[in-house]
Amino acid sequence: MEKHNMQTEAPHPGTHLPAGYGPPYPPAAFQGPPEHTGYPGPQAGYQGPQAGYQWPQAGYQGPQAGYQGPQGAYPGPQAGYPVPPGGYAGAGPGGFPVQSQPVYSQSGGPAGAPWMPAPPPPLNCPPGLEYLVQIDQILVHQQIELLEVLTGFETNNKYEIKNSLGQRVYFAVEDNDCCTRNCCGAARPFTMKILDNMGREVIALERPLRCSSCCFPCCLQEIEIQAPPGVPVGYVTQTWHPCLPKFTLQNEKKEDVLRVTGPCVVCSCCSDIDFEIKSLDEESLVGKISKQWSGFVREAFTDADNFGIQFPLDLDVKMKAVMLGACFLIDFMFFEKTGNEEQRSGVW
Repeated sequence: MEKHNMQTEAPHPGTHLPAGYGPPYPPAAFQGPPEHTGYPGPQAGYQGPQAGYQWPQAGYQGPQAGYQGPQGAYPGPQAGYPVPPGGYAGAGPGGFPVQSQPVYSQSGGPAGAPWMPAPPPPLNCPPGLEYLVQIDQILVHQQIELLEVLTGFETNNKYEIKNSLGQRVYFAVEDNDCCTRNCCGAARPFTMKILDNMGREVIALERPLRCSSCCFPCCLQEIEIQAPPGVPVGYVTQTWHPCLPKFTLQNEKKEDVLRVTGPCVVCSCCSDIDFEIKSLDEESLVGKISKQWSGFVREAFTDADNFGIQFPLDLDVKMKAVMLGACFLIDFMFFEKTGNEEQRSGVW
């Protein structure tokens, strides 16, 4: 009964408002598109505000700064914060900028070239060498160290190892101390750690301290290849020759498998330097290790080198890893010389 009386006493028909309250948007004052004729009013069945409802007073300015909304902790935008326009390329929801996050590789370092997808490991393949099964070419790119360029202070070498598509297969880093690097120079012994895309050490190269002159054939250069680390899979040993740089690739039992022969003069301008990989009788060409020309500036002011290794696709993965070790040994013996070492002759 009270409800009926409240509706009949409403001074504005169709608004269902209590006596003494005018409609907030009178029909005559409604401004809208041409197709609208006036304030549409409440929908059928709307009962109006409940008893005791307090309408906002005149001059209400909306929520104050620091309004605790449904989230309970959002303080609202700070005063003076410039909101980018809606078309801003870096804007997120609501027009606010979203800061891009750096991308990291799975090994923990900044991501560079995309990693080669890991193929399924074949039978009797050392873990980590399955990447070499499906490729017949390796690119080895040494990274430029800014400290070494500016000061001549020898730092640990770092290399990216990629396939022919430019995908990173491994990342190699030298593990050596400061005294050994700067006192022994390019003839220094070292341990080279080769990591896969998960940051796991899958190959280790061990180079002992050996003689750096062809006048002492009893103590020539060599390097041991381990895959996984601690398990030898092959060796690269220098073969004495009065004129040519020559090496022998051996398996884990130190049995000769292949031979490597370089040019008489390991120096070239604007062209590659090839070290040919041949059969034991040196009649058949199996592959090659090429020191690639990197440009005059890089060649003149840094010792960062680029290499390419080519081998048969069906070659044993262990021998592919041995060829990779031979590439690092050749780099240190002939192309790592900087500063005063550039005035010396070849180390073979």
